[in-house]
Amino acid sequence: MDFEEIIRNRESVRKFSHQKVEMESIKKILEAGRLAPTAKNAQPVKIYVLDSKEAREKLDKATTFRYGAQTSFLICGNKEEAWVNEREEYPTAEVDCAIITTHMMLEATNLGIDSIWIRFFNSTILKEEFDIPDNLTPVALLNIGYRESDYKSNPLHHKRKSLEEMVEFR
Repeated sequence: MDFEEIIRNRESVRKFSHQKVEMESIKKILEAGRLAPTAKNAQPVKIYVLDSKEAREKLDKATTFRYGAQTSFLICGNKEEAWVNEREEYPTAEVDCAIITTHMMLEATNLGIDSIWIRFFNSTILKEEFDIPDNLTPVALLNIGYRESDYKSNPLHHKRKSLEEMVEFR
């Protein structure tokens, strides 16, 4: 796919089949995240690949929004490694994780793999269940897989504001 096709076709899938994503594809998605830009190239991130039955059971304690995905990436920001804009005291770990997650999501689409980005989860439970150290903060959950054959797209998916509504030239 070319880039425009990827960004037009990508959608949040909320019903995954039980078909597992191949390890080769998982590694390509992770590589896309590794190559993503971060502030000062600090790369303040830790990605947990949750694809075992045990991991899915733990994840389900922290969110009801796995949608049957067999593989999820938990993207965590490392506050000790993040660059901080000292004028505004703004740490970039969360933004860096968002950029990394976006790269991974778009690579998944490029590979024909569906995804959904989730931020509705209980961070405390995730940290406890997966023994995540204090310096890491769960920022995003990217569920990946293949949609169920009876999946119906959200009718709002293609509804977009016009450029005139979103952009102002000065």
